[in-house]
Amino acid sequence: MTEDRSLSGALEALLFVSDEPVSAVRLAKLLEAAPGAVESALANLAEEYRESDRGFQLREVAGGWRFYTHPAHHDIIERYVLSWDTRRLSQAALEAMSVVAYHQPVTRQGINAVRGVNSEGVVASLVEKGLVREVGRDRNAGNAILYGTTLNFLEKFGLKDISELPPVAEFAPDEVTERSIRDRLSSGDAPLAAPDPDDELEMID
Repeated sequence: MTEDRSLSGALEALLFVSDEPVSAVRLAKLLEAAPGAVESALANLAEEYRESDRGFQLREVAGGWRFYTHPAHHDIIERYVLSWDTRRLSQAALEAMSVVAYHQPVTRQGINAVRGVNSEGVVASLVEKGLVREVGRDRNAGNAILYGTTLNFLEKFGLKDISELPPVAEFAPDEVTERSIRDRLSSGDAPLAAPDPDDELEMID
C-alpha cells in the first residue's frame, strides 16, 4: 500500500475493530507496509484528531495503538454506559494499586505497611482483574511474592509505560502530605531482591 490516505484508512479500519492496543509492527505486517510508514501514518492520524478536537483520540499505550474517547466527554459516557459503576475499583483497590504502581516490585507486606491495613483481599481482586500480577519472589523477606502492574494496567489507564505515571505531588494537597506519602512509600518494604525471571508468571488479560 503506497498512498498515504489509503494506508491511513486501512489503519483506521483495523484499529476501529480492535479491542486492545495493536503494535505498529503488527499493523505493518497485516498491511504489508513498511513499519516506518505505518508509524508515521499513526502519528499523523493522532495529530489530526487532536487538532480537530474530535470526540475520540488515537493514543499509543502499552506497546500499541488504540482508539480512546476524548477525556472531555467522559462524564457523558459515564452516564450512558449503565454498567460503568459496577466496573469501578473500590477506594481500597485504588490505594493498593497505587502502591504497587509507584513502588513495584512490592510484597503484600509492603502494601499493608503503606496502607496501614490488611490488603490480601484487594490484591487478589486486582490480580483477578488483570491489573496486578506476580513478578517474582523477595528472597530477603521469606521468599514473599512480589507484585507489579500489567500491560492491562497500562492500557486501562492510558499509559505508554510506567514512566508516564503522574508525579506523587499531583495527588498531595500540600508539601507535608506529599513528604508523608513519599516516606511511607520508601519505608513500606524492605530492600527488594531483583525478581527471578524463572518466577515470572504469564500476563493476565
